[in-house]
Amino acid sequence: MREFTITDESGRLDQVLAAKYPEFSRSLIKKMLTSSNILVNDEVKKPRYMVKNGDRISLTEPEPEKIELVAQDIPLTIVYEDDDVLVVNKPAGMVVHPAPGHPDHTLVNALLYHSPLSQINGTLRPGIVHRIDRDTSGLLMVAKNDQAHRSLSKQLKDKTTTREYIALVHGVIKEAQGTIDAPLDRSPKDRKKQAVVAGGRRAVTHFTVLQRFTAYTLVKCRLETGRTHQIRVHMKYIGHPVAGDPVYGPKKTLAGPGQFLHAAKLGFTHPVTGQRLNFQADLPDYFKQVLDQLDKSADNE
Repeated sequence: MREFTITDESGRLDQVLAAKYPEFSRSLIKKMLTSSNILVNDEVKKPRYMVKNGDRISLTEPEPEKIELVAQDIPLTIVYEDDDVLVVNKPAGMVVHPAPGHPDHTLVNALLYHSPLSQINGTLRPGIVHRIDRDTSGLLMVAKNDQAHRSLSKQLKDKTTTREYIALVHGVIKEAQGTIDAPLDRSPKDRKKQAVVAGGRRAVTHFTVLQRFTAYTLVKCRLETGRTHQIRVHMKYIGHPVAGDPVYGPKKTLAGPGQFLHAAKLGFTHPVTGQRLNFQADLPDYFKQVLDQLDKSADNE
């Protein structure tokens, strides 16, 4: 149990708690308040309760959600497979591996039903060498054994893999190409987000303009590093957030299953044969349809 007494703090209870405990999300704090895990002077209070000097706050952390990893018969789009590696084309909307809030129906659940996987990443992320966000579509490499996993992980670390994304972003980018070299870390304002933060981990994204529309630009992004939400945060940082992004984009944006971001190209050296393998995945239909609509709008102006 954690306890503290209100002295200099002021404002709503949920806001005070969010500032005091940045490791907890706002939604978890609200859940703990309604489930009596957080008490004020031994009483349950609403999130909007205005704290007073002398209030004694006690917080009991809930038991972590237990996740049992199960194999599930979920259709997969397999681009390549042999005894060591898999390359899948993940649809937007599918979570890569189980986590609190997403205990099943993930890519890992589907992969387990299909094939044995490496065990280096532990019980909840077998086979997963790198991830793409739930609402990002595209290519992902998967290790079927530990030897392959070690090789692919080293290639990522040594920056010898090829990872190219197609993104539709807000605004018209004037430059033909550019490089964003800006360190990323957890946002000090919202711990669930990433942000450009001085002293964060180095992150480098190279972009090339593919097509300009009236109010949007289609770009190719090549990752030099692979930080969480890297392209989404970097494009927002230069004033061109990814269209459809519910976290880093504007409220007024294009309708879709999530951000218009697609992992289009993936290349790596086979961990056993040493052969260079390169793969490409077409844009999803909804992505193509939006581009067609933007094309027609531009032609009518």
